[in-house]
Amino acid sequence: MPHIQVNDVNIYYEDSAPNDRQKPVMVFAHGLLWSTRMYDKQIAHFKKDYRCIAFDFRGQGQSQITKSGYDMDNLTQDTIALLDALEIDKCHFVGLSMGGFIGQRIAIMQPALLDSLMLLETSADPEDPKNIPKYQKLMTAIRWLGMKRVSKKVMPIMFGSSFLADKSRRSECKQWLAHMQNNHKVGVTKATLGVIERKGVYEQLGAIVTPTLIVVGDEDAATPYHKSERMHFAIKGSKLAVIQGAGHTATVEEPEQVNQVMSQFLHAVDVDSV
Repeated sequence: MPHIQVNDVNIYYEDSAPNDRQKPVMVFAHGLLWSTRMYDKQIAHFKKDYRCIAFDFRGQGQSQITKSGYDMDNLTQDTIALLDALEIDKCHFVGLSMGGFIGQRIAIMQPALLDSLMLLETSADPEDPKNIPKYQKLMTAIRWLGMKRVSKKVMPIMFGSSFLADKSRRSECKQWLAHMQNNHKVGVTKATLGVIERKGVYEQLGAIVTPTLIVVGDEDAATPYHKSERMHFAIKGSKLAVIQGAGHTATVEEPEQVNQVMSQFLHAVDVDSV
């Protein structure tokens, strides 16, 4: 799969239909500590009807680790530059957690790029000051011990209790633990710092006119329901869906539920645009 140089960084991306200019486009932006892989089941579901593009943020997955540029505004510019380089004029944007921080900024800064916005397990607020010491401890541990040594402690933040306790999904759980452990400690600490130092955009949500779906797992401890509800009330006309039995990585934990609510939302958007 290809890499592309944009905004002074080499970005890895996957494109389900690079030569098809007729299909509407869906762009998938992943959460912290993950990569394009967290959307595999969504892309498998939607690629028949949409050109699906997923990419890795700088410092994560297979994208380049740079010295700087991990703040949310710069990551937003990376994303916009990627769309421009791929000649994408409009897209349905899906962002989970950190990807959602980017989606909100695009909707505020360049709404003409979006046909719709899907915000999964995310927030419009800056990081809760109470969480920052925990993140700082995590970064220190990763720097000194590596991702493998701390990954098991991070799993309950990323996944809900239903997924982690399900004996029938143990092999799947091990798979995602291995994905997390594959993170490069330099890239992931820089990316984490960008997340914890981010500015909030809540006060600007009223400017979003893009059709918006907000999705949250009922077991999400990292960005609980009230954060999603807060965004929902601030974005006029937005829809709010709760995924049962899912934590902070609902696309993996309950993909069928996520695909269903996204499909229903996209159908309504298509109908309204006719």
